[in-house]
Amino acid sequence: MSAAISSVRPAPDQVLVDIVDYVLNYEIKSDAAWETARYCLIDTLGCGLEALSYPACTKLMGPIVPGTVVPNGAKVPGTQFQLDPVQAAFNIGAMIRWLDFNDTWLAAEWGHPSDNLGGILATADWLARNAVANGQQPPTMRAVLGAMIKAHEIQGCLALENSFNRVGLDHVLLVKVASTAVVGQLLGLTRDELLNAVSLAFVDGHSLRTYRHAPNTGSRKSWAAGDATSRAVRLALMAKTGEMGYPTVLTAKTWGFYDVLFKGQPFKFQRPYGNYVMENVLFKISFPAEFHAQTAAEVAMTLHGQLAQHGKRVEDIAKITIRTHEAAIRIIDKEGPLANPADRDHCIQYMVAVPLLFGRLTAEDYEDRIASDPRIDALRAKMTCVEDPQFTQDYHDPDKRSIANGLTVTFNDGSQLPEVVVAYPIGHRRRRDEGMPLLVEKFKTNLARRFPAKQQDAILALTLDAAKLQAMPVQQFVDMFVI
Repeated sequence: MSAAISSVRPAPDQVLVDIVDYVLNYEIKSDAAWETARYCLIDTLGCGLEALSYPACTKLMGPIVPGTVVPNGAKVPGTQFQLDPVQAAFNIGAMIRWLDFNDTWLAAEWGHPSDNLGGILATADWLARNAVANGQQPPTMRAVLGAMIKAHEIQGCLALENSFNRVGLDHVLLVKVASTAVVGQLLGLTRDELLNAVSLAFVDGHSLRTYRHAPNTGSRKSWAAGDATSRAVRLALMAKTGEMGYPTVLTAKTWGFYDVLFKGQPFKFQRPYGNYVMENVLFKISFPAEFHAQTAAEVAMTLHGQLAQHGKRVEDIAKITIRTHEAAIRIIDKEGPLANPADRDHCIQYMVAVPLLFGRLTAEDYEDRIASDPRIDALRAKMTCVEDPQFTQDYHDPDKRSIANGLTVTFNDGSQLPEVVVAYPIGHRRRRDEGMPLLVEKFKTNLARRFPAKQQDAILALTLDAAKLQAMPVQQFVDMFVI
């Protein structure tokens, strides 16, 4: 006879406890984290504004039932929509991620921590509008920035040593967990309620990576994070009603996350939660491209200029060797036809071919009109990716966190251009002084896509003043982005 299974409710898993206690108790004292969060806020919203230029994105915007307006609901920047916080989180999260141009975190698992802003901003705005309606004090943008720092940290620290993609799970799982934790804190959940909420996020259904890989690569990868951050808001709101949680959601024998989805292995952690991730997050400044190819695109831009200097044309190229790191080969090394923009912006060969040919790489360059140029695929066919073990080691080194790529061009006559290598993209912490002025220019460009000059100037003046931004009530900030 088998032993009876105990029905005694156990203490919550330590992973849940650590997340909740960090969110509730940790005081952010890092000036670098606060400053980087401000840059992250403007860059993330700017990415969303650019995405609104694409009908494939805007067709998903708005309420689930057309015409629905929620009194005191959250507003969606760059639009006239006012929605419940769950649907607003989806809208904001989807537009942020649509063009693959917001920030990135690379480790054993990769992802985009600013995806969490969808849930954070929607919830904070909804809370602020209801507070004002009830004669109460609304939350300020400092609360939004603080939630961003903590969401970055939760997602990033879970990603440092734990590869979800190797078991077929998409990294937006971490968006759901991180958003649930920080949104729950914004909603005022008690410690027990927040433990319940985070457990609900882990026990939830999780996205497969099917839509990120050939032959199924598709546009869900552009709204998956919006889905995850909106789901987090829903779960946090459910926990606020007193909905029960599942204390050993990770460790339960047979039925827990580790046994069902993680090959029985517990999560590993490199460091305690603090400010590390926001301080070291990677910004996509120059190119809307999957981050493992950012330095490759930068090198290709350099080589584009060198071709003319040496009297060579793209047609003279016999082969291109891309010296890279293991993660790039696993994710974006692609041969054969590319079916759609989602396929192209995750192909390192495509992201090298376009700047070599045209001296640019923009979101528009992934569309069919550009991709139909036969020279792109002809050039892709001449490229070979080769792993450099040192590049891979430096990619995982917490003191370096490089994303190195090197390109060697060989011509039909046997001559070569000297290899060009870039180890750290312009959005890396090691290049902050060089990168942040360009990030602000990127934000200016994105503001101009949506707003008249007076509105652009007002937004820019506010967001470049850290003290004024932090003190502003959330609903007043969001109102500045309404058209």
